[in-house]
Amino acid sequence: MEPNFAWWEAFTTVLWRIGGRYTLFAGFAFLLFYVWKRSAWFSRKIQPRFPGSKDLKREVFYSFLTILIFAAVVTAVMFHPSIRPWTRLMDSPDQRGWIYYFAVFPILLFLHDAYFYWAHRMMHLPWFYKKVHRVHHQSTNPSPWAAYAFHPWEALVEVGILPLFVMGLPLHKSHVVLFFLFMIVYNVYGHLGYELYPSSFVKSRWGSWVNTSRHHNLHHERFIGNYGLYFLIWDRWMGTLKPASEAPVSKP
Repeated sequence: MEPNFAWWEAFTTVLWRIGGRYTLFAGFAFLLFYVWKRSAWFSRKIQPRFPGSKDLKREVFYSFLTILIFAAVVTAVMFHPSIRPWTRLMDSPDQRGWIYYFAVFPILLFLHDAYFYWAHRMMHLPWFYKKVHRVHHQSTNPSPWAAYAFHPWEALVEVGILPLFVMGLPLHKSHVVLFFLFMIVYNVYGHLGYELYPSSFVKSRWGSWVNTSRHHNLHHERFIGNYGLYFLIWDRWMGTLKPASEAPVSKP
Protein backbone atom coordinates (compact mmCIF):
# COMPACT_ATOMS: atom_id res chain seq x y z
CA MET A 1 0.00 0.00 0.00
CA GLU A 2 1.14 3.52 -0.77
CA PRO A 3 2.04 5.61 2.31
CA ASN A 4 -0.12 8.52 1.09
CA PHE A 5 -3.31 6.49 1.27
CA ALA A 6 -6.15 8.31 -0.50
CA TRP A 7 -8.91 7.56 2.03
CA TRP A 8 -11.59 9.77 0.50
CA GLU A 9 -11.01 8.45 -3.02
CA ALA A 10 -11.21 4.84 -1.87
CA PHE A 11 -14.24 5.55 0.32
CA THR A 12 -16.23 7.28 -2.43
CA THR A 13 -15.48 4.44 -4.86
CA VAL A 14 -16.71 1.81 -2.38
CA LEU A 15 -19.69 4.00 -1.46
CA TRP A 16 -20.82 4.28 -5.07
CA ARG A 17 -20.50 0.53 -5.56
CA ILE A 18 -22.43 -0.50 -2.46
CA GLY A 19 -25.00 2.26 -2.87
CA GLY A 20 -25.34 1.55 -6.57
CA ARG A 21 -26.04 -2.13 -5.99
CA TYR A 22 -28.67 -1.32 -3.37
CA THR A 23 -30.36 1.25 -5.58
CA LEU A 24 -30.23 -0.99 -8.64
CA PHE A 25 -31.64 -4.17 -7.09
CA ALA A 26 -34.05 -2.65 -4.58
CA GLY A 27 -35.22 -0.10 -7.16
CA PHE A 28 -35.72 -2.71 -9.87
CA ALA A 29 -37.64 -5.01 -7.50
CA PHE A 30 -39.82 -2.15 -6.29
CA LEU A 31 -40.68 -0.95 -9.80
CA LEU A 32 -41.39 -4.49 -10.97
CA PHE A 33 -43.48 -5.75 -8.05
CA TYR A 34 -44.95 -2.57 -6.59
CA VAL A 35 -45.62 -0.59 -9.77
CA TRP A 36 -45.56 -2.46 -13.08
CA LYS A 37 -46.76 -5.95 -12.02
CA ARG A 38 -48.51 -4.90 -8.81
CA SER A 39 -51.89 -6.22 -9.91
CA ALA A 40 -50.79 -9.06 -12.19
CA TRP A 41 -48.65 -10.71 -9.51
CA PHE A 42 -50.80 -9.83 -6.50
CA SER A 43 -51.53 -13.54 -5.92
CA ARG A 44 -47.92 -13.88 -4.77
CA LYS A 45 -48.14 -10.97 -2.31
CA ILE A 46 -47.51 -12.24 1.21
CA GLN A 47 -49.45 -9.56 3.06
CA PRO A 48 -52.36 -8.09 1.09
CA ARG A 49 -51.67 -4.50 2.10
CA PHE A 50 -48.83 -2.36 0.77
CA PRO A 51 -46.44 -0.22 2.83
CA GLY A 52 -47.17 3.51 2.90
CA SER A 53 -44.96 6.31 1.66
CA LYS A 54 -43.82 7.06 5.22
CA ASP A 55 -42.56 3.50 5.57
CA LEU A 56 -40.75 3.64 2.24
CA LYS A 57 -39.02 6.93 3.10
CA ARG A 58 -37.87 5.56 6.45
CA GLU A 59 -36.52 2.39 4.82
CA VAL A 60 -34.54 4.36 2.22
CA PHE A 61 -33.19 6.80 4.84
CA TYR A 62 -31.86 4.10 7.17
CA SER A 63 -30.59 2.01 4.25
CA PHE A 64 -28.43 4.88 3.05
CA LEU A 65 -27.06 5.36 6.57
CA THR A 66 -26.17 1.67 6.49
CA ILE A 67 -24.49 2.08 3.11
CA LEU A 68 -22.31 4.87 4.52
CA ILE A 69 -21.26 2.65 7.42
CA PHE A 70 -20.67 -0.36 5.18
CA ALA A 71 -18.53 1.74 2.85
CA ALA A 72 -16.43 3.11 5.73
CA VAL A 73 -15.76 -0.36 7.17
CA VAL A 74 -15.07 -1.96 3.79
CA THR A 75 -12.66 0.83 2.87
CA ALA A 76 -10.79 0.54 6.18
CA VAL A 77 -10.55 -3.25 6.17
CA MET A 78 -9.79 -3.73 2.48
CA PHE A 79 -7.56 -0.75 1.72
CA HIS A 80 -6.19 1.07 4.77
CA PRO A 81 -2.41 0.46 5.06
CA SER A 82 -2.56 -0.04 8.84
CA ILE A 83 -5.28 -2.72 8.61
CA ARG A 84 -4.71 -4.43 5.25
CA PRO A 85 -1.54 -6.28 6.46
CA TRP A 86 -3.63 -8.03 9.14
CA THR A 87 -5.88 -9.56 6.50
CA ARG A 88 -5.29 -12.72 4.47
CA LEU A 89 -6.33 -11.13 1.19
CA MET A 90 -4.78 -12.81 -1.82
CA ASP A 91 -3.10 -10.87 -4.62
CA SER A 92 -4.45 -13.20 -7.30
CA PRO A 93 -7.75 -15.16 -7.39
CA ASP A 94 -5.91 -18.37 -8.36
CA GLN A 95 -3.25 -18.03 -5.67
CA ARG A 96 -4.58 -21.14 -3.90
CA GLY A 97 -5.99 -22.74 -7.02
CA TRP A 98 -9.35 -22.44 -8.72
CA ILE A 99 -10.89 -25.31 -6.74
CA TYR A 100 -10.32 -23.35 -3.53
CA TYR A 101 -11.52 -20.14 -5.17
CA PHE A 102 -14.95 -21.59 -5.97
CA ALA A 103 -15.21 -23.91 -2.95
CA VAL A 104 -14.89 -21.05 -0.49
CA PHE A 105 -18.14 -19.38 -1.62
CA PRO A 106 -20.51 -21.90 0.03
CA ILE A 107 -18.29 -21.76 3.12
CA LEU A 108 -18.79 -17.99 3.27
CA LEU A 109 -22.56 -18.40 2.96
CA PHE A 110 -22.80 -20.98 5.74
CA LEU A 111 -20.52 -18.95 8.05
CA HIS A 112 -22.45 -15.76 7.36
CA ASP A 113 -25.75 -17.53 7.96
CA ALA A 114 -24.54 -18.69 11.38
CA TYR A 115 -23.15 -15.24 12.22
CA PHE A 116 -26.40 -13.56 11.16
CA TYR A 117 -28.60 -15.97 13.10
CA TRP A 118 -26.85 -15.41 16.42
CA ALA A 119 -26.39 -11.67 15.89
CA HIS A 120 -30.09 -11.47 15.04
CA ARG A 121 -31.02 -13.41 18.18
CA MET A 122 -28.91 -10.96 20.18
CA MET A 123 -30.74 -8.03 18.56
CA HIS A 124 -34.00 -9.43 19.93
CA LEU A 125 -32.82 -9.26 23.53
CA PRO A 126 -34.91 -6.54 25.24
CA TRP A 127 -32.24 -3.81 25.46
CA PHE A 128 -30.88 -4.31 21.93
CA TYR A 129 -34.36 -4.53 20.48
CA LYS A 130 -35.59 -1.35 22.14
CA LYS A 131 -32.47 0.71 21.41
CA VAL A 132 -31.32 -0.73 18.09
CA HIS A 133 -33.27 -3.43 16.25
CA ARG A 134 -36.65 -1.74 16.59
CA VAL A 135 -35.68 0.50 13.65
CA HIS A 136 -35.68 -2.47 11.30
CA HIS A 137 -38.90 -3.86 12.78
CA GLN A 138 -40.81 -0.69 12.13
CA SER A 139 -41.26 -2.31 8.73
CA THR A 140 -43.92 -4.81 9.75
CA ASN A 141 -44.78 -5.17 6.07
CA PRO A 142 -41.36 -4.61 4.44
CA SER A 143 -40.61 -3.52 0.90
CA PRO A 144 -37.39 -4.13 -1.08
CA TRP A 145 -36.10 -0.79 0.25
CA ALA A 146 -35.94 -2.32 3.75
CA ALA A 147 -33.02 -4.54 2.74
CA TYR A 148 -30.47 -2.32 4.52
CA ALA A 149 -32.82 -0.37 6.82
CA PHE A 150 -30.80 -0.82 10.02
CA HIS A 151 -29.99 1.35 12.99
CA PRO A 152 -26.33 2.49 12.64
CA TRP A 153 -25.22 0.21 15.48
CA GLU A 154 -26.91 -2.76 13.84
CA ALA A 155 -25.26 -1.83 10.54
CA LEU A 156 -21.88 -2.12 12.28
CA VAL A 157 -22.81 -5.56 13.58
CA GLU A 158 -23.99 -6.62 10.11
CA VAL A 159 -20.75 -5.59 8.39
CA GLY A 160 -18.73 -7.11 11.24
CA ILE A 161 -18.65 -10.35 9.28
CA LEU A 162 -16.24 -8.77 6.78
CA PRO A 163 -13.15 -8.44 9.03
CA LEU A 164 -13.82 -11.95 10.35
CA PHE A 165 -13.83 -13.27 6.80
CA VAL A 166 -10.75 -11.51 5.44
CA MET A 167 -8.71 -12.02 8.61
CA GLY A 168 -9.71 -15.64 9.01
CA LEU A 169 -9.76 -17.00 5.45
CA PRO A 170 -7.52 -16.51 2.42
CA LEU A 171 -9.79 -14.50 0.13
CA HIS A 172 -9.42 -12.44 -3.02
CA LYS A 173 -11.14 -9.08 -3.31
CA SER A 174 -13.47 -10.62 -5.91
CA HIS A 175 -14.77 -12.95 -3.17
CA VAL A 176 -15.78 -9.88 -1.17
CA VAL A 177 -17.39 -8.19 -4.19
CA LEU A 178 -19.41 -11.27 -5.13
CA PHE A 179 -20.33 -11.95 -1.49
CA PHE A 180 -21.77 -8.44 -1.04
CA LEU A 181 -23.53 -8.77 -4.39
CA PHE A 182 -25.24 -11.99 -3.36
CA MET A 183 -26.05 -10.55 0.07
CA ILE A 184 -27.93 -7.54 -1.30
CA VAL A 185 -29.78 -9.64 -3.88
CA TYR A 186 -30.96 -12.09 -1.22
CA ASN A 187 -31.74 -9.30 1.23
CA VAL A 188 -33.93 -7.60 -1.38
CA TYR A 189 -35.69 -10.91 -2.03
CA GLY A 190 -36.14 -11.51 1.71
CA HIS A 191 -37.85 -8.14 2.11
CA LEU A 192 -39.66 -8.26 -1.22
CA GLY A 193 -43.12 -8.82 0.23
CA TYR A 194 -43.77 -11.39 -2.50
CA GLU A 195 -42.93 -15.09 -2.50
CA LEU A 196 -41.11 -16.21 -5.63
CA TYR A 197 -40.37 -19.84 -4.79
CA PRO A 198 -43.09 -22.29 -5.89
CA SER A 199 -44.72 -24.37 -3.17
CA SER A 200 -43.28 -27.53 -4.70
CA PHE A 201 -39.74 -26.28 -4.04
CA VAL A 202 -40.44 -25.05 -0.51
CA LYS A 203 -41.86 -28.45 0.42
CA SER A 204 -39.04 -30.40 -1.23
CA ARG A 205 -36.15 -32.03 0.62
CA TRP A 206 -33.70 -29.24 -0.23
CA GLY A 207 -36.16 -26.37 -0.36
CA SER A 208 -37.33 -27.00 3.19
CA TRP A 209 -33.91 -25.78 4.39
CA VAL A 210 -33.99 -22.52 2.41
CA ASN A 211 -35.03 -19.27 4.06
CA THR A 212 -37.73 -17.77 1.85
CA SER A 213 -39.27 -14.33 1.61
CA ARG A 214 -42.33 -15.78 3.34
CA HIS A 215 -40.24 -16.91 6.32
CA HIS A 216 -38.64 -13.51 6.78
CA ASN A 217 -41.87 -11.62 6.16
CA LEU A 218 -43.49 -13.59 8.96
CA HIS A 219 -40.62 -12.55 11.22
CA HIS A 220 -41.33 -8.89 10.45
CA GLU A 221 -45.04 -9.40 11.02
CA ARG A 222 -44.79 -11.31 14.31
CA PHE A 223 -41.35 -10.19 15.59
CA ILE A 224 -40.22 -13.59 16.87
CA GLY A 225 -38.84 -16.74 15.24
CA ASN A 226 -37.31 -17.22 11.79
CA TYR A 227 -34.02 -15.50 12.57
CA GLY A 228 -31.99 -17.01 9.72
CA LEU A 229 -30.72 -15.32 6.58
CA TYR A 230 -30.08 -17.79 3.75
CA PHE A 231 -31.02 -21.10 5.34
CA LEU A 232 -33.30 -22.56 8.03
CA ILE A 233 -30.58 -24.71 9.58
CA TRP A 234 -30.17 -22.75 12.81
CA ASP A 235 -33.90 -22.04 13.16
CA ARG A 236 -34.60 -25.77 12.96
CA TRP A 237 -31.77 -26.72 15.33
CA MET A 238 -32.66 -24.04 17.90
CA GLY A 239 -36.43 -24.53 17.68
CA THR A 240 -37.12 -20.99 16.45
CA LEU A 241 -38.76 -21.88 13.14
CA LYS A 242 -42.34 -20.65 13.14
CA PRO A 243 -44.70 -23.40 11.87
CA ALA A 244 -46.95 -20.96 10.00
CA SER A 245 -44.03 -20.07 7.75
CA GLU A 246 -44.21 -23.56 6.30
CA ALA A 247 -47.34 -22.53 4.39
CA PRO A 248 -46.04 -20.14 1.72
CA VAL A 249 -48.46 -18.07 -0.29
CA SER A 250 -46.71 -18.83 -3.57
CA LYS A 251 -48.59 -21.00 -6.04
CA PRO A 252 -47.13 -23.85 -8.12
